[in-house]
Amino acid sequence: MTMAMGMASFSSPPFVSLRCSLSFVLLLSLPLIFLFFSRYIPSELSPVQTSSRSSISITAPNLSIPVPSPPPPFSSPSPSPSLSPPPLFTSNKKCNIYEGRWVRDETNRTPLYPPKSCPYVDEAFACMENGRPDDDFLKWRWEPFDCALPRLNATDFLVRLRGKRLLLVGDSMNRNQFESLLCVLREALPDKSKMYETRGYRITKGRGYFIFKFVDYDCTVEFVRSHYLVREGTRINRLGNSNPTLSIDRIDKSAKRWKRADFLIFNTGHWWTHGKTAKGKNYYQEGGVLYPKFDAVEAYRRAIRTWGKWIDRNLDPTKTTVFYRGYSTAHFRGGDWDSGGSCNGEQSPILSGSIIDSYPIKMKIVQEAIHKMRFPVILLNVTKLTNYRKDGHPSIYGKLLKNGQKKVSRKKQDCSHWCLPGVPDTWNELIYATLVLQGRDKAGASN
Repeated sequence: MTMAMGMASFSSPPFVSLRCSLSFVLLLSLPLIFLFFSRYIPSELSPVQTSSRSSISITAPNLSIPVPSPPPPFSSPSPSPSLSPPPLFTSNKKCNIYEGRWVRDETNRTPLYPPKSCPYVDEAFACMENGRPDDDFLKWRWEPFDCALPRLNATDFLVRLRGKRLLLVGDSMNRNQFESLLCVLREALPDKSKMYETRGYRITKGRGYFIFKFVDYDCTVEFVRSHYLVREGTRINRLGNSNPTLSIDRIDKSAKRWKRADFLIFNTGHWWTHGKTAKGKNYYQEGGVLYPKFDAVEAYRRAIRTWGKWIDRNLDPTKTTVFYRGYSTAHFRGGDWDSGGSCNGEQSPILSGSIIDSYPIKMKIVQEAIHKMRFPVILLNVTKLTNYRKDGHPSIYGKLLKNGQKKVSRKKQDCSHWCLPGVPDTWNELIYATLVLQGRDKAGASN
């Protein structure tokens, strides 16, 4: 009895035993419950996030559990500093290579050919040979706002011309560019004798047609003079004298040569400001009728229209690439080319002023005509970029000093044409950039 009573005193009531059992089970289940909530709790209620859509919050236990850091957002690798300049296309948007600024670059900017090195520069454009003392005008490069121009690669340019004919048609401004292009391409030739004028002619302003052969590439670069792109003529007046005329409805006589070219670069403009052209008296004719008086701007519009119609009717855009090089700006102070205008002493571009944004009516007429054409003419719109460059003209250095002559004459200065090397080299860089950008004739590289 006593023993039984003693045993009973040490026994727990049944509900006590049950409570202990449940506590023990609950203790063992805590890790599983924590694991369940950490894996399956909705993301809006996750302990490591807060939600602005709910006021519910759950505080995580203060446990030292390492949480992996989220991966960084994807980013493309940084470009190497040694890579080439930015492409001509930026952010899938075509870049306007004619909208930009001139940047002075004394460290990286070198001419595409050394001054005084090219035998094809006309005396009128050979400023350094003629005594120009400064070379600051060579230290500026054209920089478009939205992209970078590729440096002109003369060898690659010649590869693109392999087996082709490139012809510049226009006035002395296009001859200025023609001579620049010859000098640029000549730099790619290890053997300079592999380039020559096919008839042995020396470049002078008196001759109007040149053909230069590049033997290793079986291509030619040519120039034909055409002041207006429409037909010049003469008439005999009542006194028996010969007077010049311009038929604005007939294409220039040199057009038969245009048809044989693979690349054409046209220009006209500066001769339309000369006396007889500007005055328009007994000069313009149309349909065989000579106008006693005719507006020069309207005559220019009709001449450009005549040129555009000829291009549409006679050229195949799958075989021929056509550029029209825009009007390049003159910078005469105190007069014009024939009335004492000057530009001597200019050593830097214009950086501000109304001239920078000026745009002549001639260019608006050209753009209007090209817009109406079926043939896809490429407008080499150099007008605005030449607005800046009052420092790039020959001025008084368009003539070589004679023996014993200490000074050049300041009476007549050239503020229309350009020194070489100089601004026209940039025009040829823009042509090259356009060919690269459009992939024109790249197949020639495999020929």
